[in-house]
Amino acid sequence: MVAGETSGDLLAGLLLSGLRERWPGLQSAGIGGPKMAALGFEAWWPYEKLAVNGFVEVLRHYRELSGIRTQLGDRLLADPPSLFIGVDAPDFNLGLEARLKAGGIKSVHFVSPSIWAWRGKRIHKIHQSVDHMLCLFPFEPEIYERAGIPASYVGHPLADKIPLEPPRAAARQALGLAEGDTVVAVLPGSRGSEIKYIAPAFLQTVARLARLRPELRFVMPVVPRLRAMVDPLVAQYAPDAPLTVVEGRSHEVLAACDVTLIASGTATLEAALFKVPMVIAYRLNTLNWHLMKNMGYLPWVGLPNILAREFLVPERLQHDANPDRLAQDVLDWLDNPAKADAVRQRFTEMHHLLKRDTARCASDAIAQVLQAR
Repeated sequence: MVAGETSGDLLAGLLLSGLRERWPGLQSAGIGGPKMAALGFEAWWPYEKLAVNGFVEVLRHYRELSGIRTQLGDRLLADPPSLFIGVDAPDFNLGLEARLKAGGIKSVHFVSPSIWAWRGKRIHKIHQSVDHMLCLFPFEPEIYERAGIPASYVGHPLADKIPLEPPRAAARQALGLAEGDTVVAVLPGSRGSEIKYIAPAFLQTVARLARLRPELRFVMPVVPRLRAMVDPLVAQYAPDAPLTVVEGRSHEVLAACDVTLIASGTATLEAALFKVPMVIAYRLNTLNWHLMKNMGYLPWVGLPNILAREFLVPERLQHDANPDRLAQDVLDWLDNPAKADAVRQRFTEMHHLLKRDTARCASDAIAQVLQAR
């Protein structure tokens, strides 16, 4: 298996738990993180190696990433596994999967690349690389079937893991928050580049909101390895705000909060599953932004909006992700309880749609691939 960054480690860990239940003697190795390691996964490289974002950052790390992919491919071809599973990270995994498939190793890809949103021609590369695609969203299998690629809708493992009724009271108690507090969760991302480009604007927004509404409480979960980047930014941009920084614990924070200011990505779907009204924002290196801004097919970038096919929640990108606009968006949720309740109901419907016992559905599909082998 190969999983990149925090979200991939989370998804791969949830998948591994189902695979180990079906095949108790399963052995797994490759590239992964702590959630996978907790299930017996042997990480030959840490998942942080793949946690780069945008064209510029990928180019900077291209030689190292290419070397890792070549070494991993050599190792797997020399000692073939029963199956290779690429978890997200398509820029890394699809090339590796194509090489393995050519060498006779079956490959399953877990998490369809967003070809329905941008880079649609990538489906030709997927056809060359993948024996079976495991899709998280119900509209995706048809796209692959039209291209002759076997695919299964397996639901989203987070919809199985996150309870339909968020444990708000317990989460607040664990975080030291009072039941009557109005809590804003601040999630600037899990990559170093996201902390660099997004966290300053988020923290300036926190400072502005704290001045406008002194009664607000703010909680920011951060990936432990990025804490050293975050603390100086907090001191610089929001030194006097009632902000608590916690390591990990993002699910507790989302369960406890009233609204979240959140970077676009998998975390937005987690927030929706916790039924949290949100403001989605994203900022990139300027060159990356100019390269990517005209490449999308859809008017939305946030997963909740893509699934709803409408702007359920605001999205603020690049220059629009400024403290004045973000603060106003947060206050709009807090000052309109009926609007917030309506979006929570939509998120509940979304949760039911995605809750499919993903581990079982995925292991059923993988069993078919292994039988064909």
